[in-house]
Amino acid sequence: MNVSDDYRSNWESFWRETSDERGDAIWDSDPALTAEPHSDLLLPHAEAGRAIVDLGCGNGTQTRYLATRFARAVGVDLSDAAIDHARRATAGGAAEFEQLDLTDTDAVRDLHDRLGDSNVYMRAVIHQSEPAARPLVAAAVAELLGEEGRAFVVELTSASRDVLKRAAEGPDGPPPKLRRVFHHDLKPADAGDEEIPRLLAEAGLKILATGETVLPQTEHFPDGTRIDLPARWFVLARE
Repeated sequence: MNVSDDYRSNWESFWRETSDERGDAIWDSDPALTAEPHSDLLLPHAEAGRAIVDLGCGNGTQTRYLATRFARAVGVDLSDAAIDHARRATAGGAAEFEQLDLTDTDAVRDLHDRLGDSNVYMRAVIHQSEPAARPLVAAAVAELLGEEGRAFVVELTSASRDVLKRAAEGPDGPPPKLRRVFHHDLKPADAGDEEIPRLLAEAGLKILATGETVLPQTEHFPDGTRIDLPARWFVLARE
């Protein structure tokens, strides 16, 4: 299958209306808060000499950091506009970017054929994917890993819905960056807590390590406190 036209259109319009300014997207956090500690959790299980593929890379902020920790970093995203952002922000070929629909199994297989068994980084993609697409997203992780790669996957938990609800119900309504997420009909924290590990297992992935964390956002509550969304992380290999 491929994602629906509405889903693709929502992401294209979001990224077209996002500036090149760092942090303009609510999830565009500093890698020191995200890809850096995530790499520290992944690398005890993974070979840094392999490529790493950043699934749902957006404007490439995390991909560029991953390129400093792994032999090669390739960021992929459904949105052409996101890939345009990523390429504009990346100097000297520090990371590579290409458009990819993770539900296109032939295209995912082709990427694996080109890169070989790779490591995977995926931050908060399954939870906002369309329900019918979620098993294919998990399967894409397994395909890219092959026999030797390892993955770091982090997804929002149901507790993040309460945080988002509190942020949206501030005295002035949702803060601007969160308002844009709602305006483009993106759906954060849409998957259930039990759904994520089930989808990973059904894709033939085994959990090597797991734990609780938060995903820091670039937006704040009215009192100035940063919005941190509860999440769970998994280090994964193929069964």
